[in-house]
Amino acid sequence: MTTATGAAMRRIQAGNALSAFGLGFTVPYLYVYVAQVRNLGAGTAGAVLAVFALAALVVLPFTGRVIDRRGPLPVLVGGSVLAAVGALAMGLSGNVPAAVLSASVLGAGTAVLQPALATMIVRCSTPATRTRAFATQFFLANLGLGVGGLIGGLIVDTSRPGSFLLLFSVEAAMFLVLAAVAGSVRMPRPSGNGSGSASVSASAGPSGMRALLRDRAMVRLCVLGFVLFFACYGQFESGLAAYSTEAAGLDPSMLGIALAANTAVIVLAQFVVLRLVEPLKRSRVIAAVGLIWAFAWLLAGYAGLGHGSTTLATAALISTYALFGLGEAMLSPTVAPLVADLAPPSMVGQYNSGFALVKQLALAVGPAVGGPMGASLHAPYIVTFVLFSLGITVLALRLGRLLTPVQNQPSLLTAGSRVVARHAPSEVSAERHAVR
Repeated sequence: MTTATGAAMRRIQAGNALSAFGLGFTVPYLYVYVAQVRNLGAGTAGAVLAVFALAALVVLPFTGRVIDRRGPLPVLVGGSVLAAVGALAMGLSGNVPAAVLSASVLGAGTAVLQPALATMIVRCSTPATRTRAFATQFFLANLGLGVGGLIGGLIVDTSRPGSFLLLFSVEAAMFLVLAAVAGSVRMPRPSGNGSGSASVSASAGPSGMRALLRDRAMVRLCVLGFVLFFACYGQFESGLAAYSTEAAGLDPSMLGIALAANTAVIVLAQFVVLRLVEPLKRSRVIAAVGLIWAFAWLLAGYAGLGHGSTTLATAALISTYALFGLGEAMLSPTVAPLVADLAPPSMVGQYNSGFALVKQLALAVGPAVGGPMGASLHAPYIVTFVLFSLGITVLALRLGRLLTPVQNQPSLLTAGSRVVARHAPSEVSAERHAVR
């Protein structure tokens, strides 16, 4: 990595951390703000959250093509400014139409940031350095969210709407800082630095969504991604929270401690985990996450169905969230870099946007399914998500069969392994292309 590229990566990572810091100020309190502080009711608060997610689903299908045609930088700057406008408008919203409109603008703005940032990281890295770059991004994002949430909790006061306006103003300011930092980045020219299907030029066949859907490995990764996000992230603030309070009878304040444990594990363990998983095959790392999460769900089952003491139930629940954090730390250096390594150079933005769309769908469906089950169908809820977690292991191992050696194990590039020479990525890529 050149000095200029390294400087660009540092600025990208700094902007990513600051925007996450701003998001942390408001994300935990959006429902309370709309429902209680603005007195718009639980129904409106639910609609605002739904519109926030819907806006992302609307813009993401178009985001990737714009990134690949115009570059990630203008998309990131434009999305940051749009998100800043939405955040400030949300802080001033005093009626239903204003809150819904603000949520749509904020949701659309934040939705495009993830694929734009991911594409910038891809352009400033190589297959050999990409794993660490994405792990660093995930670490800084969680650190920013955690610190922002803690500071926001000290400021927030439901009896003073002005305290929430301050929170949303800080969030808007951080988005503008991201735009300014991104605007100062000198992006290197895109190059064919992928390691598998990246070697196939977009001009050699179908482009856009058709090309993505014909990439068997990418389709399999998207299915795996949906299950990952559905079984974990989609349950944090809905099904698992409902299950913990209804089945386990825990005080809602314990959920805050459990979420803090999740963030603490990610922040403290990320780079230790990175050193352990970096030399391993990505498919096996993801498969191991499925087993860890299955055990986490069994602990959650004990918390609500084990008829133990409140202390043991609380410990089991906190351990569940902590194990989820361990799995997340293992996924950050594997899944996002794999999306980039599967993409042809001219379609990195579309692959990142497609995967972000899958994530958003899982985050929309997860609470809708898990919420009612976690609140009333306690045993079936646990069994369902134990099976989903085991499904992650199966899907990951099957995905490994479709990957080239370097895609599955980027450490081969730096190790100079004979495996790379014997099984050249171009040969496997050609074989994959032939069966499409």
